[in-house]
Amino acid sequence: MEQPVEPTQPAGTTEQTGMTEQTGRNGRPQTFFELVGGRPAFAALVEAFYQGVATDPVLRPMYPDDDLEPAKERLLLFLEQYWGGPTTYSEQRGHPRLRMRHAPFRVDADARDRWLTHMRAAVAGLHLPPILQSQLWDYLERAAWSMVNTLEG
Repeated sequence: MEQPVEPTQPAGTTEQTGMTEQTGRNGRPQTFFELVGGRPAFAALVEAFYQGVATDPVLRPMYPDDDLEPAKERLLLFLEQYWGGPTTYSEQRGHPRLRMRHAPFRVDADARDRWLTHMRAAVAGLHLPPILQSQLWDYLERAAWSMVNTLEG
């Protein structure tokens, strides 16, 4: 069986995003990171997502820390970098290697669907323009499907 391709390449250019190019005040194309509102937007996304995770009986046990703050920070840094923001994630942690980092956890279809439910609510809370929301959701959905590492039954 062919392994899914891990979606970890940054989407900061118009060729990768498929979006109509938008130019910022400095005359250069804006990244997706900039278009959605930068760090404050991604911080709001991550905060809303982890509010759902905190009470989820399937997902919460996958986070070994008593406090979800370290996980929040890692996801925030990853999303910022992926979408064309600061490269702090790689500077601190190296290549994302999402499948490898999630391998110790049992990620089945139920876990994936719960993750997507909480993330869908978080994305909706950003009130992004439809094209940006669609682009963000497309990536998150592909990422969630690629993390499944346990077949049911």
